[in-house]
Amino acid sequence: MNHVAPGRRPRSVGIEVRSIDYVPARERHGKVWHQGPFWFTGNFVLTTMVTGFIGPSLGLSLARSIAAVVLGTCFGTFFMAFHANQGPRMGLPQMIQSRAQFGVRGAILPFAAVVFAYIGFNVFNVVLATQGLQTVLPGGTGLWYLILIGLATVLAVVGHDLLHVVQRWLTYLLITVFGVFTVGAVMNLQVPAAASGGTGNSWTAFLMAFSVAAGYQISYAVYVSDYSRYLPAHVSAAKVVWWTYAGAAASAAWLMSLGAFVATALPEPDAITGIRQVGNDILPGFGTFTVVVSALALITVMAINAYGAMLTVTSAVDAFRPVRPSVRIRVTGVVAIGAVVFTVALALPADYLASFNSFLLLILYSLVPWTAVNLVDFYFVRRGRYAITALFDRRGIYGSWSWRGLTAYAVGFGAMVPFFATSFYTGPAADALGGSDISFAVGLTVAGTLYYLFGRGLDSPSEQAALAADNPELRDRLSPDGSAALSTEPR
Repeated sequence: MNHVAPGRRPRSVGIEVRSIDYVPARERHGKVWHQGPFWFTGNFVLTTMVTGFIGPSLGLSLARSIAAVVLGTCFGTFFMAFHANQGPRMGLPQMIQSRAQFGVRGAILPFAAVVFAYIGFNVFNVVLATQGLQTVLPGGTGLWYLILIGLATVLAVVGHDLLHVVQRWLTYLLITVFGVFTVGAVMNLQVPAAASGGTGNSWTAFLMAFSVAAGYQISYAVYVSDYSRYLPAHVSAAKVVWWTYAGAAASAAWLMSLGAFVATALPEPDAITGIRQVGNDILPGFGTFTVVVSALALITVMAINAYGAMLTVTSAVDAFRPVRPSVRIRVTGVVAIGAVVFTVALALPADYLASFNSFLLLILYSLVPWTAVNLVDFYFVRRGRYAITALFDRRGIYGSWSWRGLTAYAVGFGAMVPFFATSFYTGPAADALGGSDISFAVGLTVAGTLYYLFGRGLDSPSEQAALAADNPELRDRLSPDGSAALSTEPR
């Protein structure tokens, strides 16, 4: 990463040096509006479209399916977008910030759920991308998995700046291609009369589709500030939140609604087959072209997930053994994540849509208490004031294990369990509500409220002293090989 004046872009894009360490002012660059196209393209992938299939698969009408995913998208993106503001304020990746709430080592609890999310999404992404490319290119499934994961690995290793550039350019292409596709689909597809409206739609199915869409969006919260942390610290918080929200919500609402429409109109909906069929009806070959473009977009999203997983795993290791970020560490982490994704993808059952539904619900369940604790701490308890260097010192003010965050998370998650409604378990509260799953509302309320009450007992004098002594700019050092020192404190 080139050293540049705050607010200016680097002169060239090279392999990123920073990882879980603080980004100093001299390296801050980029524009706030870049968050919009980054998250628009990050969400505009086949996996998002498949999420829109959930409503029709549960028997919901088209109108109610679209209403469920749009409302779920708006709800889930709200939390994601407010996490984006943490990046420029703290200059750190998203998950390492959790050490303030859970402790330097205690943060491993949410880390485990996050790595599960990263790997799971990349498994579904590589399967869909392979299916898309195999419609026009030869090659076995295993070979394509290796090629796609390899390309994503290269992007993730180069890092932050390259990912931003690729995402911005893909935005223009995706809007153009899917704009034509959407208009053609609405004009050419006929929705069965029984599915266009109707009265036989259950509240349970609506809540399920809502929760899946919300969980899909909330899952981005775990790495959203990874891609805003290089912005100058003085950028407008409102603009960071707005651009992130607008980009992520617009693409998800569009593609999920399109997925619901295609799933309702076609007798046996499938993302790849549906796109080819509908697109080729618009213009011969256009459907196949759309599938290929969609597959290419999935590669960049896989890179984003691999990048975030590498940061999270590095954070977990650093909690027990100090890590000095380097290209070798970056490559090792990303390749290891890719190997796990490859192995799991080969074992994925053919009926992956049912697995995807359950996976998104598990993501929602595990991340809701975390997002509540993290946001309450940032906006209402500590109000964005953190001793950055203390986040790398388990003997500092945040400690190794913080009972406040861990207790709030555990109680919040426990309170959700009776309200779970999945294919393999239905809690007593959900059963009493006719199978309706409102666990996300319970988890947010219980975990957030409990942490806020616990936060009133924080040791303010100690925190103030740590804040006064904190100067992460002085801690930022580069070794001769270009790796960044995280901290000089013994642990």
